[in-house]
Amino acid sequence: MPKYLIVASYTADGVKGLLKDGGSKRRQAAEAALKSVGGRMESFYFAFGDHDVYAVIEAPDNATIAAASLAINASGAVHTKTVVLLAPEELDQAAKKTATYQPPGR
Repeated sequence: MPKYLIVASYTADGVKGLLKDGGSKRRQAAEAALKSVGGRMESFYFAFGDHDVYAVIEAPDNATIAAASLAINASGAVHTKTVVLLAPEELDQAAKKTATYQPPGR
């Protein structure tokens, strides 16, 4: 199943909810949202710095992860960024394909 890195940042209201509910409950809520669309959470970590959460997700396809992302972002309590992750074997396959490309101005 494809894997995705979710990077999330809480809004001020989201932080208030986090303070009220705690970290474990927020992880459970994220897991439930992903499960409801057919995804699975592999890992979930809170962090210091520019972003509050880093999670690795498995989902059957891009539409599945987009559905979860839309629901989570629509709450207004968190903003997410999704990064598609590639296994080394997938990069091996890509390296064997030849793409033609003409840079701008050439």
